[in-house]
Amino acid sequence: MRNWLPGVLAFALLGMSAAPASAIDEAHLRQGQQLIDRAVEFLRSQQDTATGGWSIQAQGSQFPAITGLVLDGMLMEPAIDEQDPAVARGVAYLLSFHKPDGGIYDDNLASYNTSICLSALSRINDPKVAAVVAPAQKFLRSLQWTGEATDRTDTQAVTQDDPFFGGVGYGSHGRPDNSNLGMMLQAMHDSGLSSDDDAYKQAVVFLQRTQMDDRVNDMPYAQGSRQGGFIYSTGPDANRKGEGETKAGSIEEVWPDGGKVSRLRAYGSMTYTGFKSYLYANLSRSDQRVELAYDWIRHNYTLEENPGVGMQGFYYYLVTFSRALEAWGLPEVQTIDAAGVSHSHDWANDLIDRLGELQQPDGSFQNLHDRWMEGDPVLVTAYALIALEHAIR
Repeated sequence: MRNWLPGVLAFALLGMSAAPASAIDEAHLRQGQQLIDRAVEFLRSQQDTATGGWSIQAQGSQFPAITGLVLDGMLMEPAIDEQDPAVARGVAYLLSFHKPDGGIYDDNLASYNTSICLSALSRINDPKVAAVVAPAQKFLRSLQWTGEATDRTDTQAVTQDDPFFGGVGYGSHGRPDNSNLGMMLQAMHDSGLSSDDDAYKQAVVFLQRTQMDDRVNDMPYAQGSRQGGFIYSTGPDANRKGEGETKAGSIEEVWPDGGKVSRLRAYGSMTYTGFKSYLYANLSRSDQRVELAYDWIRHNYTLEENPGVGMQGFYYYLVTFSRALEAWGLPEVQTIDAAGVSHSHDWANDLIDRLGELQQPDGSFQNLHDRWMEGDPVLVTAYALIALEHAIR
């Protein structure tokens, strides 16, 4: 299944031309490859000799998703394939978590682990691996909040007017969120699911309700908002549906008549996730929802932080940034600064420059802010590797 979708077809599915996604120059290409080689060397040194996985927990639940991220990044490298001994052992480790219900997880975070593992396994050419793809897709569909009844306790059947409709969650918080929904759609996209599938259409309903702009979102928390970016969820828990949830606090917006209103603040990683998910769902460039999301990106373009939350989830942000802009298909972003002046940024070159500043002597990366597990150098190095691969390919 590896590289099953040719680039020309991928752009056709998005209604785009087959132009390259980046205009990376030779110097950055060489630098990016050096960063990749060193990151891969570090990750090889961190593989658990007993299990073949990465970031193995001494006790309690395991997180095969971290191994999935490592494999996903390594398998994007043309010189590495499923015959590589480290990859083969890692794949065997992932398959050991394949459940009768189709999921790929230990005993919790079923959607998170299954989605990331499915993305990685979709790069493997092996009938034994291919056999888990359709069951994993079916399992992920069962976690989406739709009108279909489910025997799961962490997902409910809801009508389309329910604020949770179309979303996917961790399974432990009683509500869906854009991070898990984005991972699920990434897995569906990577494993070849058509953008015509209902999973994408249902996801767009949830995504639109988390886009902070009253031109496309009629939820009460979006009234008066013209941000264009995305928040985390339509509600913080099962008892507060429709209140909205962000990890970025609030922002004061000024209405056209001069009035002011405090609204939930859109932030970087969720906005790039939402933007990318719209593209995977085959929304056109001229769709207002896509235009508003891209306008937020143009006004908030940065690689210094995860805009809105600082260094929290910074490396996860870099993955969403690189995947979204590669899906967009243009090499440059015409940004707009606070003074309204336009600037041209080649996002791939910028990303390589930033990660070149951050790579440690041993090839790893680190985030001094450990929220969302980013205190784990294996996790953030895997994130960095994936982002770099999107930049130079």
